[in-house]
Amino acid sequence: MRVVWGLRVDGFFGRLKERKLVQWGLAYVAAAFALLQGVDIVAQRFGWPESIERGLIIMLAVGFFVTIVLAWFHGERGAQRATGTELLILALLLGIGGGLLWHMSKAPQNATATESSRPVSTLSTAIPDKSIAVLPLIDESGDKDQQYFSDGLSEDLITALSQFAGLKVIGRNSSFQFRDSKLPSAALGQALGVAHLLEGSVRRAGDMVRISATVVKAADGSTLWSQHYDRPYKDLFALQDDITQSVADALRAKLLDGGSAVVQSDHPPSGNLDAWNAYSRGRFHEVLITQEDAHTAIGFYEQAIALDPRYARAYANLSLTWTSLAGTFLSGDEQRQAYVKARVAVDQALRLDPDVAFAHAARGLLLQWADFDWTGAEAEYRRAVELNPADGFSRFSLGRMQGTLGHPEQAIAMLRQTITIDPRNGGAWSWLGWELAAIGQLEEAEQAARKSVEFVPGSPFIAAGLVILQVQRGKNDAALTSAQQIRADIWRDIALTFATQGGNDRAAADKAVNSLIEKSADGSAYQIAEVYGLRKDPDNMFTWLDRAWDTRDSGIGRLLSDPFILRYRDDPRFAAFCKKVGLPATTGAKAMQ
Repeated sequence: MRVVWGLRVDGFFGRLKERKLVQWGLAYVAAAFALLQGVDIVAQRFGWPESIERGLIIMLAVGFFVTIVLAWFHGERGAQRATGTELLILALLLGIGGGLLWHMSKAPQNATATESSRPVSTLSTAIPDKSIAVLPLIDESGDKDQQYFSDGLSEDLITALSQFAGLKVIGRNSSFQFRDSKLPSAALGQALGVAHLLEGSVRRAGDMVRISATVVKAADGSTLWSQHYDRPYKDLFALQDDITQSVADALRAKLLDGGSAVVQSDHPPSGNLDAWNAYSRGRFHEVLITQEDAHTAIGFYEQAIALDPRYARAYANLSLTWTSLAGTFLSGDEQRQAYVKARVAVDQALRLDPDVAFAHAARGLLLQWADFDWTGAEAEYRRAVELNPADGFSRFSLGRMQGTLGHPEQAIAMLRQTITIDPRNGGAWSWLGWELAAIGQLEEAEQAARKSVEFVPGSPFIAAGLVILQVQRGKNDAALTSAQQIRADIWRDIALTFATQGGNDRAAADKAVNSLIEKSADGSAYQIAEVYGLRKDPDNMFTWLDRAWDTRDSGIGRLLSDPFILRYRDDPRFAAFCKKVGLPATTGAKAMQ
């Protein structure tokens, strides 16, 4: 007969049997399981958030321990008084159960917090074996005008490989930064966070196309798979499919099966190669992000649509380019007309094919910039992510929108996922810095901002982000030095205005604000409001916020994660402004002290 802490074990378990604790427990577990199964079915049908099911699990777990306690003290044969030792053991059991319950209930809620607090330096360090970066294929045609063709093939391979479950594929933005790179494969693999690299060349000569493709193990440069193809140009799409499947087989990856994701493709539904060529030319110019290139891209997309009027992806890219052009470079009637064209294009894209993920992302950006329809934009971005989980642009857009809606923790988690897909995306690193700063993690925020400057060294907007974070940290001298290094641009003026506010020269600070107002009162109304928040001048801050709304300044999207504006979140004018622009007045972000 075993003895535990002086208690006869058979006596203790005999009491459990007397009070029918086992029967009570089993009955409760069975009923709880049935309830959870029913709720799970309903939740899937109606799209309930996971938090409802988590909350129910927590409640049922609490109920279980309550049931055990009640059964102990009110069992059918509860006449005998429980001994002190028995009560001690019961208390220990309840304590252990309560501790487990606390851990279970806190883990899901803190998952985002854990993600947001993870140091920037630890991002993308774990490299999965099933991971690959498609380096831009080398154009061997000898004609510089043919680069769009090799780039288009490379991007198509990225899109196609992204459709395989469990395979991490690096986005175009990051992999194309290593065009003609002389770095060893191990360094490339580390920089992109992948175990494999797909490299090769393409040459188009008349009616024939020659493609050489090789998959190498990044760690040692050894060849995993290699093949040379000589095919008729008219069989180009079939050739792309062959390469994609061969690479996937080499990596033992399988196509997406079921779920909400839908296989995406850049190919025109008619198979018209001329339409695809025009689309590829459009993409080549779209990613250069200049006003001239945007107009050139629009012309090529319109050409692709003329060749295949059912080319939904071309309509989607046409819409996004019109929206980007309007929001970045245009104003007044020109801007409004561009937004109208963007709306017509995206509506047509979704009429033709509602499962094109990029079309939902394009509509999200239009709703965000043109309509200030924050929740509508978020819904479109979510749908884009559901349809194409491997698309970095959709995740980046959703992450920014979560910050706009006052959920910086969620924004940080989504932006980190974006960086996993697209590790050298300077925009994602920049916005990650904003959101980390919003929850008070200023050191990590500055690290992210420096990453963004490293990846997009010539961008005044990106560089200004670093300056503003240095101002938040009270590093005024460093902020001024950083601002002075930005090339001539309105964002240099904005950065210098922020940087001068923390010094002892009040006259210089005033002069910088007045100069910014003189140069860009309408275009930078939101940033001027921020500066007045930094200066602790709420009256002027709210005046310029109203001006920003009148001019539909897209900077308003930063309102709920802006440490300068949030200094006055308790001012009634803040809640009134949030209501006017359609944003909630609550946020998880912190104000600057």
